[in-house]
Amino acid sequence: MEVISFDRVSLWRRTQEEFSYDIKQTILSIVSGKYRSPAKKLVINDVNLAVYSGEKIGIIGGNGAGKSTLLKLVSGILEPTTGRVRVQGNIAPLIELGAGFDPNISTSDNIIMYGVLLGFSRREMKARTPMILDFAELNDYALVPVKGLSSGMVARLGFAIATDVQPDILILDEVLSVGDQSFKNKCQHRIDKFLNGETTVLVVSHDLDFIRTACDRVIWLDRGRIKFIGSGKETVDRYLDTVAA
Repeated sequence: MEVISFDRVSLWRRTQEEFSYDIKQTILSIVSGKYRSPAKKLVINDVNLAVYSGEKIGIIGGNGAGKSTLLKLVSGILEPTTGRVRVQGNIAPLIELGAGFDPNISTSDNIIMYGVLLGFSRREMKARTPMILDFAELNDYALVPVKGLSSGMVARLGFAIATDVQPDILILDEVLSVGDQSFKNKCQHRIDKFLNGETTVLVVSHDLDFIRTACDRVIWLDRGRIKFIGSGKETVDRYLDTVAA
């Protein structure tokens, strides 16, 4: 069954320079008659893609190829400029660990809120909270507002929630470096369960050996376009041959 589809999807986004262009500069440029429309860049270019239930899909490419943007389109964080993205099932996006937390409420309340946003009931999330706190090694911080946690703690919390709720689709964007070595081992063990199970997984990683062996298919993105799709070995080998050339 097809669970993710891209139909001629393109996305234009403002450049980083324009994102940092503050309101004061904008007003001054308008007053002086030097205002210009924000520059935009085509970051996803006419992508057609179908992902089927249970597939493990790797996404590779150089910096700026559009890998993380593609995952954000799947997750609904971004909307395409043209084309259509269709997704069936609950998604747990591990893209920016900790994004979406309310810094002013407790760690436990954030667990419940985060799970509800992923489509699970409050009752279920309350029942799961002790296990999530234990996995994230945050039992002593259950009543502490998230703003009182370190960035590493917040990342552990985000990982623990998203991988505890057993989503239909798991989105992984370079999240295997969370915490110390002991916690990394726990993360890897949990991710392995998803890779060996029925969950559909999309993963971006610079660990090409992992991509080569863990994924059923691998997408090679280049400047927002799909350059090649194939088996893990074939796609990674083609990519490495180009990089080495």
